[in-house]
Amino acid sequence: MDGLAARLARLIQETGPLTLAQYMTLCLHDPAEGYYATRPALGAGGDFITAPEVSQMFGEMIGVWAVSVWEAMGRPAPVRLVELGPGSGALINDLLRAVKGQPAFLAAIDLWLVELSAPLRRAQATQLDGGTVSFAERLDQVPAGAPLILIGNEFLDCFGVRQFVRRDGAWLEHRVGLDADGGLCLGLAPPPSGFCAPDDAPEGGVLEISEAQEAIGEGIGLRMAEAGGAALLIDYGRDRFAYGDTFQALSGHRKVDPLEAPGQADLTVHVDFPSVAAAARRGGARTAPITAQGTFLRRMGIEARARALADTAIRSGRPDLADRIARQLHRITDPAEMGTLFQVLAIHTLAADPPGFTDTEEAR
Repeated sequence: MDGLAARLARLIQETGPLTLAQYMTLCLHDPAEGYYATRPALGAGGDFITAPEVSQMFGEMIGVWAVSVWEAMGRPAPVRLVELGPGSGALINDLLRAVKGQPAFLAAIDLWLVELSAPLRRAQATQLDGGTVSFAERLDQVPAGAPLILIGNEFLDCFGVRQFVRRDGAWLEHRVGLDADGGLCLGLAPPPSGFCAPDDAPEGGVLEISEAQEAIGEGIGLRMAEAGGAALLIDYGRDRFAYGDTFQALSGHRKVDPLEAPGQADLTVHVDFPSVAAAARRGGARTAPITAQGTFLRRMGIEARARALADTAIRSGRPDLADRIARQLHRITDPAEMGTLFQVLAIHTLAADPPGFTDTEEAR
């Protein structure tokens, strides 16, 4: 055992077993050997792929949403356009390209990318190719004094959870400790003092609680209540309360043992959207109904955009490209793919819910 794994083992020997939240934070953000600090690998050739890498249409629909929200806000200038965890930069690049026909919006925006990872910041700057952008490590570093339009795609899932298991009528907490050979292992420990959980949980039920996800939701709610605006959070997660173990590690697009190689795989959990929404409301903002990604994208007009792109491809003698566009649309909207696995939450201070979140909206 060496590297980050050895340092984690020493830490456990000195201070005791780690919560899953602590373990995730150390594995992902250790400045010397953490995954996001050293080797984040996105896209088809990396460890995982996000919707913006699947299709340009995803970012384009977010661009349509952003302009619609800006108009509903009364076209303020300036308005801070903020992306949390921009990944490769594909989403913001596609968004900005989609709104090129809106010069007033482009003139009004003050663009900020909230990113901890130095390698990803470099990738994002390359995507934007010299465009005017400011970087921050946390949302509270983005200047106040202007309303926000905030985007976060696959941002919340890397914030750790504490995981509790119902055993013989009592709750115990999963913690990362050491086995008899000194290797990392998952074990059970008493829950923290004051821990409260439902009494009707089934035997073996797993309860995941993320204070970090809730803190982000409340922080966004506070920021919206102070300055006005709207936020769009998209991630794989649940739209209602449920028990279940969602802790996983991804490497090369495969699930791997999350304890095997700390810092060398992406660690994620499903987002508890109801808790994030409740936290945002505590912060003083409103929330729209949690909506499946496929439904949201169709309401924003992605099917019409796909038809237009396919028609252009066919007229250009590229039926293969038209087929690729159809496959991309299927992957990000179909219930069997990303369409219902991913959920969308809007946090806002608008008079009515923003576009994409009402049953009465018709596909365009």
